[in-house]
Amino acid sequence: MTQSLSNLSQHILDAAKKAGADAADAVAVDGTSVSITVREGALEQAERSEGVDIGLRVLVGHRQACVSASDTKPETLSQMAERAVAMAKEAPEDPHAGLADPAQLTTHTATEELELYDPTDEPDPAVLQDDATRAEAAALRNAGISQVQSASAGYGRRRIHLAASNGFSAGYTRSDRGLSCVAISGTGAGMERDYDYDSRVFQADLRDAEDIGRIAAERAVERAGAKKPKTGAFPVLFDERIASSLIGSLLQAANGSMIARGSSWLRDAIGEQILPSHLSVIEDPHRKRVAGSRLFDAEGLGTQRRAIVDQGVLTGWTLDLAAARKLDMQSTANAARGTGAPPSPSVTNIALTQGDQSRDDLIKQMGTGLLITSMIGSTINPNTGDYSRGASGFWVENGEITYPVNECTVAGNLLDMLKTIIPANDGRMHLSRVVPSLLVEGLTLAGE
Repeated sequence: MTQSLSNLSQHILDAAKKAGADAADAVAVDGTSVSITVREGALEQAERSEGVDIGLRVLVGHRQACVSASDTKPETLSQMAERAVAMAKEAPEDPHAGLADPAQLTTHTATEELELYDPTDEPDPAVLQDDATRAEAAALRNAGISQVQSASAGYGRRRIHLAASNGFSAGYTRSDRGLSCVAISGTGAGMERDYDYDSRVFQADLRDAEDIGRIAAERAVERAGAKKPKTGAFPVLFDERIASSLIGSLLQAANGSMIARGSSWLRDAIGEQILPSHLSVIEDPHRKRVAGSRLFDAEGLGTQRRAIVDQGVLTGWTLDLAAARKLDMQSTANAARGTGAPPSPSVTNIALTQGDQSRDDLIKQMGTGLLITSMIGSTINPNTGDYSRGASGFWVENGEITYPVNECTVAGNLLDMLKTIIPANDGRMHLSRVVPSLLVEGLTLAGE
């Protein structure tokens, strides 16, 4: 199929040239996904989707336009190309738009070495249903569970091919296998829910369904009887499940598109210390069996390991070609794109330096404060870094968890928060974002 996607990409590039484009690039995607959900031991929903999508970007001078379609007949591709060229001629000029110079393109495109695709057969829907059923049954064996909201299992496979008129042409295949369970404890207004899940590239690496159901149930039962916490300034421990959102705010602020717009609270921070001096944020796009890995970006540039934050100091921005040109810098090979839009900067695999203490050790260290296990909503001022989010979790007194909490808000400033973080050692290494639980000093809680 990769060869046919290659032919498809080349066909639409040829059509774009014939229609009058000065340059063009295309992405073709062939995908299959299967999802099974069970409820009360019976099949509740089964979905399967298959299809091919193609996206085309054309450039006429410094004007560009993007079009996409799921119909890949030759006449449709020709119409796409003609429409894209007509749109580009009416678009405003963008002096920073353009393809990579051929000298910038990588020839290292053998993505098979990253093990992003499980070559075993697609799982039978009956196997997926059995996994979901076992997860649900394991959750219901906990006497504190009143119901299981959902138990789901799924499989996905995507083949992707990128091609451009500058000579780049390469593709790869990805697969994923997932399993999740959402359990509910209590009844009526006293209901509380929690979850567990796993997602892997290889079926053999997936956690056992009964383990996922059991942990989802235990977490939901622990949340029974939740109430609002105290109001005031307290240390806050972000559980590993949601700690990556804190580092995600840093990554978003270091995105070159935000820097180019001047709308980032990190816009003047290159060379400045933004994390404790013993912590680094490393991007490594070449980790095996990790969903975010890739050898080349969406513009054909070779990816590489880099320190976004090195020993606490911000080293640079996440850039694609357009953002790099705007900032008079070099691309960091972080271009990503779908079929319907031009490339934009995006990180791949991220890891924050792990600490030498467990989450339980940090709970004891924090004394009195809040352990957050889930968050809702988000208000982050992109210019100042002022931060406010709804949260729930557990109240900690004298280093011990005392009761579950909900309906509270945590607030602070990201520049101040990040400088005080203390990491635990519980980051999960198979994830694309390896971020352990994080203890943050002195946030403001709004509860009772």
